[in-house]
Amino acid sequence: QVQLVESGGDLVQPGGSLKLSCAASGVPLESYTIGWFRQTSEKEREGVSCISNHDGSTYYGTFVKGRFTISRDDDKNTFYLQMTSLRPDDTGVYFCATGTYGTSWCLNYYGMDYRGKGTLVTVSS
Repeated sequence: QVQLVESGGDLVQPGGSLKLSCAASGVPLESYTIGWFRQTSEKEREGVSCISNHDGSTYYGTFVKGRFTISRDDDKNTFYLQMTSLRPDDTGVYFCATGTYGTSWCLNYYGMDYRGKGTLVTVSS
């Protein structure tokens, strides 16, 4: 049984940083496309970042503007989202997901095969 569990969500002040983690079981992440998505008050299941297993490309949503970094630790079967310069409009539930994409572009939540339940990030003073 595949399970993805997010952690690291918290309340942080504007300009602050957070690191989210996604621990996977039942699926070898090194063979899969991985990604982070979010649901905010404005958008549902918006693509934040992903790494494609198709060709190794990394993608970020246009709103990221160099503030976030996706990474992976295949030995731990875990991947991460380091977020800096957080803004109030980054507030939302962040979901991790993984799947066997057949194409490079991977910022499609519904194209993933497995998804976590989410972790809440609140950016507020």
